[in-house]
Amino acid sequence: MKKKFLALSMATVMCFSLAGCGSSNEKAGGASSSDKASSASSASSSSSSAASTEEEEITCKMLVWSPSEDQSKDYDEWLQTQCEAFNAEHPNWNITFEYGVCAEGDAAKLITQDPDAAADVFMMSNDQLTNLLPINAVARIGGDTEKEVKENNSETMVSSLTVDGALYGIPFTSNTWFMYYDKSVFSEDDIKNLDTMLEKGVVSFPLTNSWYLASFYAGNGCTFFGDGYDASKGIDFSGQKASDVTEYLIDLKDNKNFKIDVDGSGIAGIRDGSIKAMFSGSWDYAEVKKALGDNMGVAQLPKYTLNGEEKQMYSFAGSKAMAVSSKTEYPQVAVALARYLASESAQKSHYDIRNIIPCNTKLLENEVFQSDELVQAQNNTVANTSIIQPFITEMGNYWTPTDNFGKSLRNNEITHDNAADMTEKWNKDMNTSAVN
Repeated sequence: MKKKFLALSMATVMCFSLAGCGSSNEKAGGASSSDKASSASSASSSSSSAASTEEEEITCKMLVWSPSEDQSKDYDEWLQTQCEAFNAEHPNWNITFEYGVCAEGDAAKLITQDPDAAADVFMMSNDQLTNLLPINAVARIGGDTEKEVKENNSETMVSSLTVDGALYGIPFTSNTWFMYYDKSVFSEDDIKNLDTMLEKGVVSFPLTNSWYLASFYAGNGCTFFGDGYDASKGIDFSGQKASDVTEYLIDLKDNKNFKIDVDGSGIAGIRDGSIKAMFSGSWDYAEVKKALGDNMGVAQLPKYTLNGEEKQMYSFAGSKAMAVSSKTEYPQVAVALARYLASESAQKSHYDIRNIIPCNTKLLENEVFQSDELVQAQNNTVANTSIIQPFITEMGNYWTPTDNFGKSLRNNEITHDNAADMTEKWNKDMNTSAVN
């Protein structure tokens, strides 16, 4: 998330200037966006057979945004195929689809420029809600669709799209990072503790990357905005609970078997055999598998030993979701389409074509996913060794100071002598909006 989530989708942002069904609710003179979406959610719960006979006749255009990969012939035009299948299941709806290219992490940037021109249905990473909600640009998901989302997704996935009790998207995959390792070097017991691993082989970690660095501090009681949503509580990386971790990291970076992963050095080391474990996400799976073959292992995060006690590392976790514009003129169709594109069958197709890991809990019970170590590692990480990345506005103050703190660790500017003071300064910077 932040720039890290943007990096997960490499598509160039090129949204077509198509309005689709983009007239505002106020202009339409209808119910509020949340009311419309809620009623549409209930309507979209009909089975295909019921839809064939009970849906009112509607003729409309639907503008849908996705990353370029989902529309590419190289990936079987996943989006177009799914939309046409949706159209076939709703014979009373005459829908003309129009498509625009937009990475999940760029949705807010584009929509805030002109909410009325936004796609009726778009993909987003959950942190985009920070900027979309203040301008009322994303519809609340209610009714039967909300119920279905809660029944078929983990609490973590639901929470990642919930603000003040309201749901604002339908998740189709989780987003986090975990650990790749060489099974010829580390046993299943070894990978439970980072310090044990460092006794046996070289481990790479992105210490200067703010999306990763917090994992050590979160494991020792440092918190983000209380439960993640209370801005008044701020980021608490203060006192000994934080400075003790800084002291640990000073020693960690000096360990001969520890390498700071920067500019792709981790995956490069996996390829040439100089690195035996690294921390990354599903986007590096193909390269790691190519390098390690049958020796590739994937696992949730390990613990580390701090002052003689084991502490669990925690990665940030979020989701990617189908979302509906609050400006759509046809919320009944838009919510039903979003629901379809995030459905069990669509997630299975997304996995088959692009290796997008599903989050639908019913689908994950399938033996195909039970036997897929990548799927298990990502979902185990989300369930057991992650925290929801806060997506309130104040979280924006975290990234730059933390990047800088990691670089100061790397550059030996933070020492055992000044660790407490430097950590307190960092904590202050993260709670000061002027920093960014």
